[in-house]
Amino acid sequence: MSRPDDATRASSSDDAREIESLATAAAAVDGSPPFNDQTRVDVRSGAARVLGDREAAAVIGDGEAELAVHPDRRGEGRGTRLTQAVLDATSGPIAFWAHGDLPASRALAARFGAVETRRLLQQRAAVTARAPRLREGDRVASFRPGVDDAAWLDLNSRAFADHPEQGSLDQADLDARRGEAWFDADDFVLLWRGDELIAFCWLKLEAGQPGEFYAVGVSPDHQGEGLGGAVVDAGLARLTERGVETAALYVEGDNTAALRLYAARGFTDHAVDVQWTLSR
Repeated sequence: MSRPDDATRASSSDDAREIESLATAAAAVDGSPPFNDQTRVDVRSGAARVLGDREAAAVIGDGEAELAVHPDRRGEGRGTRLTQAVLDATSGPIAFWAHGDLPASRALAARFGAVETRRLLQQRAAVTARAPRLREGDRVASFRPGVDDAAWLDLNSRAFADHPEQGSLDQADLDARRGEAWFDADDFVLLWRGDELIAFCWLKLEAGQPGEFYAVGVSPDHQGEGLGGAVVDAGLARLTERGVETAALYVEGDNTAALRLYAARGFTDHAVDVQWTLSR
């Protein structure tokens, strides 16, 4: 990777390995991964811009950046220098994600005068099987790779039209996730009404981790029909089948409807991710 005082460049396979190693070390101490899944996909594909070294690195996307400092090298000013290097390498407003809302990230944001613009809550709950309440004719089925791609991409883009990350997923992003070790088509639960895909619940299961509700979406044409609850319950049923005891999910802090739905199923706050924005 380039040093903090060098220009950013497209990522390489070496960058991907070093980012994964840095992310693993940071998450072991912080309890939250410093880079989200899309960032790691972009690094592996060479689409991301990277800056830093194996001890402190930043990944820069479209108006956003994520950074991490190895736990063994903290307290040396590396985070400050890396943040300044990101600012020097970019122009216009830029948002920094602070996964876990750690005191060090808050102090760094204050040092640069950044403003909190988003809060993403990680919630957890004990898995309790609930039979989904379906309308007559509705059916639950597993995702069929290569068959359901177009229908899901269309629904996902409409369901998350206002979501800056999830709503922009395309076929390449879907293919990349299908290539992940954790992907299992049976954990990708679809809700159909005839030939129309109306809702979905995508689960992510990794050894030693809670069963994550990776994404939950409902067709905008069918809001208010209780489909969110139905598809989440279908996901909980699947987690029960897999023997998972704890479920996790991420939800926007201002999404009151989703917060009510999850609270009714026992989800409570576990951690917080904060987006800090610098306007220039």
